[in-house]
Amino acid sequence: MAGSTHSVTNQPPPLTGYDAYTADRALVEAVERHLPPELRDEADGELSALGRTCGSAQVQEWGVQANENPPRLRTHDRYGHRIDEVDFHPSWHRLLGKGVSAGLTAAWTRPGGQVRRAAAFVLWTQVDAGNCCPLSMTHAAVPALRTDPELAAEWEPLLTSMVYDRGLRPAAGKAGALFGMGMTEKQGGSDVRANTTRAVPLAESGTYALTGHKWFCSAPMSDAFLVLAQAPGGLTCFLVPRVLEDGGRNVFLLQRLKDKLGNRSNASAEVEFDGTWARRVGEEGRGVRTIIGMVAATRLDCVLGSAGLMRQAVAQAVHHCAYREAFGARLTDQPLMRNVLADLAVESEAATTLALRLAAACDDDGEQERALLRIAVPAAKYWVTKRCAPVAVEAAECLGGNGYVEESQLPRLVRESPLNSIWEGAGNVQALDVLRVLRREPAALDAYLREVGLARGADHRLDAAIRSLLTELADLEGIEARARRVTERLALVLQGSLLVRFAPSDVADAFCATRLGGDAGAAFGTLPHSLVRESLVERARPTL
Repeated sequence: MAGSTHSVTNQPPPLTGYDAYTADRALVEAVERHLPPELRDEADGELSALGRTCGSAQVQEWGVQANENPPRLRTHDRYGHRIDEVDFHPSWHRLLGKGVSAGLTAAWTRPGGQVRRAAAFVLWTQVDAGNCCPLSMTHAAVPALRTDPELAAEWEPLLTSMVYDRGLRPAAGKAGALFGMGMTEKQGGSDVRANTTRAVPLAESGTYALTGHKWFCSAPMSDAFLVLAQAPGGLTCFLVPRVLEDGGRNVFLLQRLKDKLGNRSNASAEVEFDGTWARRVGEEGRGVRTIIGMVAATRLDCVLGSAGLMRQAVAQAVHHCAYREAFGARLTDQPLMRNVLADLAVESEAATTLALRLAAACDDDGEQERALLRIAVPAAKYWVTKRCAPVAVEAAECLGGNGYVEESQLPRLVRESPLNSIWEGAGNVQALDVLRVLRREPAALDAYLREVGLARGADHRLDAAIRSLLTELADLEGIEARARRVTERLALVLQGSLLVRFAPSDVADAFCATRLGGDAGAAFGTLPHSLVRESLVERARPTL
């Protein structure tokens, strides 16, 4: 029996037993905006079911368990045979199975698949971002494999399957398969052209033996991997299966698992190839061009993942403050706390709105949409992922000391928050990619200006920001040193234009005043007092 001094008061109920999809108004509105009417009811039903799954106490506990029991590397069995396997907690497999069955790898085969999957990815990241890595790699491998119709015919049905078939077996006997990726090496990092892994042609056409290493190999328990290696004709993309057709294990030597800041439930490995069998994907010497479709898809997933992390952080903060009282009033009714929450909510909605707009562009085969993606994806990847960490930290502060305690979930979000900014090309890589597009693809800038121009005249601060951006782009002096500044402005103007067109006026007004008009401080919670409206906080509040 609890002691008489231990009556619990002034604590919020757990944020469980709710629909994480319908509680996210910005996400619901984006899905309805970007899907054709005939798909909306079906998509809403699927996403609401997934939202209830994400909001359930059971699934949230699986996320906790998967992170508290990280994967373990087993290089050898009890008899000394090399096996190179990774053991995961059962909750990891439960989560991964739910993610596959929810269609997180099936976007390429469904109408409106990119938008539907994007919304699901935003939701699923909020449960556990770690298992989203293999889901992302598997989804993103499809465009790379499509450069080789024979390989695509063999593997795409397995990758887009909604069945999680765990265990290392020949792919031909499986109901579904997962893919990983290995590009970076310790001497090169993002400079993949410095890779030293060698690919020697074998007698069978299109097959090679690989020798070398990968410093970061994502999702090493996957069925196959796309890797880059130096073939006689130059840097080339290869498919490396874990299990060969005859059932034997391919040479895939796991040296160690990375001890990471966050993303604890997921395994990232160093791997050695020693005569490892591989099939060429695309032409020799065109490895970067072949794998670029995979890179673009994973970069968009970084944007989606950060939007999901921000949404969960803001939801936790608003939920806590809606129940917690201090100095005689609820925290959400305190002017200063309301300012913080409103500012966080605006940032979260801007991220979600931009992420879903880019997903919608992926569903469109039009040249203008493809051109827009070429500049907007690296710009969004740069900016949205960088905003994730300060949002998560500020949200934790909203809970006070409770937000520093593991049980609150906020520390896990804080540790996860820098990841998407680092993976798939850190900030400088994204900014330089934007410059490369600006220099080489005038159609991309034209598509971008057409997009933001749809909101021209609706807000004077947005109009001024567009003019300022054009001035910035017209001055090429020291452009590389200004690449981050230019990329940031591209992302902010695009976010502002989308919010002006689609968000409630309170949200758009707050964003344009602070992010474009400069009427804010350097920290969250510095909105002009005239813009701190209850509607901003209520819009972000999840309801039980």
